[in-house]
Amino acid sequence: MNSSLDSQIEAILFFKGEPVTKTVLSKLTNASVDEVNEAVRTLSEKLSNRGIVLVEASEGLMLGTAPSISPLIEAIAKEELSRDLGKAGLETLAIVAYKGSASKREIDYIRGVNSGFILRNLLIRGLVKREESKGERGFIYSPTIELLSYMGVTKPEDMPEFEVMKKELEDFFVRTDEESTEQTQNE
Repeated sequence: MNSSLDSQIEAILFFKGEPVTKTVLSKLTNASVDEVNEAVRTLSEKLSNRGIVLVEASEGLMLGTAPSISPLIEAIAKEELSRDLGKAGLETLAIVAYKGSASKREIDYIRGVNSGFILRNLLIRGLVKREESKGERGFIYSPTIELLSYMGVTKPEDMPEFEVMKKELEDFFVRTDEESTEQTQNE
């Protein structure tokens, strides 16, 4: 069953949870940029009068909530921010804090699940910051000074068992790279 290009784009934007350029969408869907532009128009029309809108900015396209739903989403966000971070938030925060910086792909790989929502929550709380990745697609997430202050440390190296955790994360990625290389060579 072949899905329409606009459905594919919608699924990609939902999965990524961050801006995606039309060029990247073109590559991911094996469609021309003109076809992507037409599919984006179609998707935008399909989403009108819905709870989700297609947001387009210089850094790309992403799904967002409709302005008419903003009061509801704002109330939910305030309620969420008043709650504890939870296990998923703490896992993600620990990865970022001990690794120093990590891409969403790395965080997802370590946790085994999509961490987009958790990262957004941590960004909103000011515990992590997001910067464009140099040399590869996506963003790099790093701990903020607010996180260090919240933890009561003056620098990341003061966190409990910092050297041990940092080494374990480094070893994890070395093993993963080696396994990936072996698997590629065996194919």
